[in-house]
Amino acid sequence: MLFDDRPKEERKALFDREKEIEELKNSLRHPIIVLTGIRRIGKTSVLKVFLKEIKRESLLLDARALPPNYGRREFFNLLANSLRPSLPRLGEILKSVRGIRLAGLEVEFDWRKGGTSLVELFDRLDERNLIIAIDEAQRLRGPFSEEVRNAIAHAYDYDSNLNFILTGSEVGLLYDFLGTEDPSSPLYGRYIHEVRLERFDERNSLEFLERGFEEAGVRVPPEVLNQAVRELDGIPGWLTFFGSSYLAGKRDLATIKRAAIQLALEELKNLVKGRSSRFLLVLKGIAEGRRSWTEVKRFVEEKEGRTVSSSVLQNVLETLEKMSLVKDYFFLDPIYEEASKLL
Repeated sequence: MLFDDRPKEERKALFDREKEIEELKNSLRHPIIVLTGIRRIGKTSVLKVFLKEIKRESLLLDARALPPNYGRREFFNLLANSLRPSLPRLGEILKSVRGIRLAGLEVEFDWRKGGTSLVELFDRLDERNLIIAIDEAQRLRGPFSEEVRNAIAHAYDYDSNLNFILTGSEVGLLYDFLGTEDPSSPLYGRYIHEVRLERFDERNSLEFLERGFEEAGVRVPPEVLNQAVRELDGIPGWLTFFGSSYLAGKRDLATIKRAAIQLALEELKNLVKGRSSRFLLVLKGIAEGRRSWTEVKRFVEEKEGRTVSSSVLQNVLETLEKMSLVKDYFFLDPIYEEASKLL
């Protein structure tokens, strides 16, 4: 069903992403592929449908499960949970890797330093022509990221049957993790193939809503659909939110939009949690129409009542762009823009 809020796993439930899925299939000659796009654009759905259709074994790790500043223990726990469904097929290989023990349907890693080696694990998984997919891979940034990068770089050079597909809604931070432009990174200078998901255009947005309501046997006035298309800007997640909310009995677009804004507001707070309060001020300033460095700086200084260092403000703006929230003093998502006005 098109208006199911959960990520899609079947091609028939996915709307208008045939080109991107075919591009992923054609990209498997490259060791590392990144699937990028802003939040709610449908990356997880495209990834899951692709993995289900491809005739190869795969592992899917959700890096959102990692806590901030994760270490070896948390990473190997995530890996163990991802390997569990594949145990019947990979058991013999896993048993041969130092530091791994199989206990029934559980995988146990020796996560201590000097224990399980990611490099050795990838070398053995290479024998199975495996795809390793990591959702929201920018979350791999942290104290353990160097070891992960080193293992991926080793696989890039030596494991010709392994592919890595990394998704990221914070595109700049994803590339920061990979370090392809950082001379100190083992992945420096390596080719990374990018498949980017864009928002629906006006025609496809309208068709998406019409088809979703047709599936549910509900007729919606054309003027309501057209207004939803204008205000939700072709972002599949928000179009789905509108459709599912409407089917649940909320027939007023303004009410649905307010609920979406509240949801985005909580997400924004979580995204900048642990960072300086200036991140929220900068977002609020841009949302209220500050469209230049000078205007944003003046806004933050007026709110804080003190002078703000230019280098600090530059770092905040660059990070917000890397998080794919804003670009050139404009929001990439109109719902996040409205939410930022409430900060």
